[in-house]
Amino acid sequence: MHSELILGISAYYHDSAAVLLEDGRLVAAAQEERFSRKKHDEGFPFGAVEFVLKEGGRPLDEVAAVAFYDKPFLKFERLLETYHAFAPRGLKSFIAAMPVWIHEKLFMRGELLKALGRFSSGRIPPLLFPEHHLSHAASAFYPSPFDEAAVLTIDGVGEWATTSICRGSGKNLEVLRQLNFPHSLGLLYSAFTGFCGFKVNSGEYKLMGLAPYGNPDSERTRRFRESILERMVDLRPDGSFLLNMRYFDYATGLTMYNEARWRDLFGLPPRAAEEGQLEAAYMDLALAIQQVTEIIVVRLADTALSLTGCSNLCLAGGVALNCVANGKLLRSGKIKGLWTQPAAGDAGGALGAALAVHHIHTGAVRPAASGRDGMAGAYHGPAFSEQECAATCLSLGAPFRHFEDTAELCRTVAEKIAQGNVVGWFQGRMEYGPRALGNRSILGDPRNPDMQKHLNLKIKYREGFRPFAPSVLEERAAEWFDLDEPSPYMLLVAPVREDKRLPLPRGYADLPLWDKLYVQRSAVPAVTHVDYSARVQSVSRETNPRYHALISAFAELTGVPMLVNTSFNVRGEPIVRTPTDAYNCFINTEMDLLVLGNLLLDKKDQPARREADPRGRFEAD
Repeated sequence: MHSELILGISAYYHDSAAVLLEDGRLVAAAQEERFSRKKHDEGFPFGAVEFVLKEGGRPLDEVAAVAFYDKPFLKFERLLETYHAFAPRGLKSFIAAMPVWIHEKLFMRGELLKALGRFSSGRIPPLLFPEHHLSHAASAFYPSPFDEAAVLTIDGVGEWATTSICRGSGKNLEVLRQLNFPHSLGLLYSAFTGFCGFKVNSGEYKLMGLAPYGNPDSERTRRFRESILERMVDLRPDGSFLLNMRYFDYATGLTMYNEARWRDLFGLPPRAAEEGQLEAAYMDLALAIQQVTEIIVVRLADTALSLTGCSNLCLAGGVALNCVANGKLLRSGKIKGLWTQPAAGDAGGALGAALAVHHIHTGAVRPAASGRDGMAGAYHGPAFSEQECAATCLSLGAPFRHFEDTAELCRTVAEKIAQGNVVGWFQGRMEYGPRALGNRSILGDPRNPDMQKHLNLKIKYREGFRPFAPSVLEERAAEWFDLDEPSPYMLLVAPVREDKRLPLPRGYADLPLWDKLYVQRSAVPAVTHVDYSARVQSVSRETNPRYHALISAFAELTGVPMLVNTSFNVRGEPIVRTPTDAYNCFINTEMDLLVLGNLLLDKKDQPARREADPRGRFEAD
């Protein structure tokens, strides 16, 4: 008897993805951007679907159901009702949006059937459409390590919901409360992202990274925060809120915010996109909206725990990627266990939709929690054999050194990193979600005070203020960070321990950004942010033994059980998927070494070959 296969799909907004479940077990998952090389690709995930079906070893004809991550008709209803409520505002936007909806999105079932037809010459499985926030909630609860939990999902908007609270128990998942459009924490944060000069739906993590440069004690930060809470956001004690839509244009317009009213409120013009000067006022504004976000998230979490009677909390939705807020939640002392879906954004909706169909629609029993989460490190994408890696090198004329012994490879690479080299590390199955977790990573020495600057400006070609994360051995994380539980998905920010910090120089608070940035503030300056925080990834021997072995080798050599870890890509480029992607990124940046499985490539040995400047090959992210 064949096992039950369910194909999950998210598409047509941003971060399209596909997953395959076999009897509820995650077989394969990938985002389309890794195949198309288009960041946040929103199109139908042809490459990802082809991959997950191939990984499952069964054709589409044998799939029991296809789950799509939201309900297009409800989205259309919201669009119509919103334009009607705000009329005559938004007529230009309405005229622009309607043809797309009427010709494409309103008839999503037909579009999906047509796309799926590429994978079948006969039967196409039935299509099922869980609601958007139910998909998010399912992606958070069902793979979590909890038998029961409160589930909080926060994003921009699905069909109507922008925030939802659910209770998960066994195979059951019940929606208890939701906040509807246009009142959205995700869209509020995105509006500030755009105002501060970053790309909406892409640059929110930059705003989060900029916030610690703001001055928490300044009158300006206090004034910005109070202006947000008094004029923009009517916040209630339970975390629910109403936005003053006089300040926002996203409901019916073509922009996120009303520029004239924001100028009046904050006394600032919008910052020039991406390249504008980063003045202290924008840092204080970033800090103010981050503080407001944390207040709202903590209140919503309190309400979720109270409503459900649970002590464990699961998170999903784009706002769940705000690892600073997650860290505040964990340190609040009110939560017994916190788990966040690593693919918390729309890509994770593909997984959640499939899980919702498996457990809610078909009624399949959920196995008892085992203590480890069901994502198994999020390593569910394509892998390439040593033979495939070697064939790529040979086809490119790229010399390499082969290691028979993995331990020797790890010792050699650890020595190279300790000497100041930057290493592209390409191993095993690609990660699902936005974070590189040790299989598609660029690695460096966290002790090196110049490493952050070097990685940002010479490798990633991105803004110099952006911090880097430490990958630390799970069993030794508490020696370096105030963190009492694992953080395998880089979704928690924790303070560096007091005994690892260095004192700040006199007059530090008055220094300009770039001078603050390069002050050495801990024994691991490359991963210590300006507020003594770090976005920690704890590495388990169980889920990624090879990466654990590399960090262990570095620890034996240096006494420091961690490495700098950033995603294997340049600014605006999706994370590399194939050995060829990895080699191109390696050869066109100032990376020193590339490791493909057990193959080590040294930049000095490579033939002179360089494409156009990588900074011009991709749009800014």
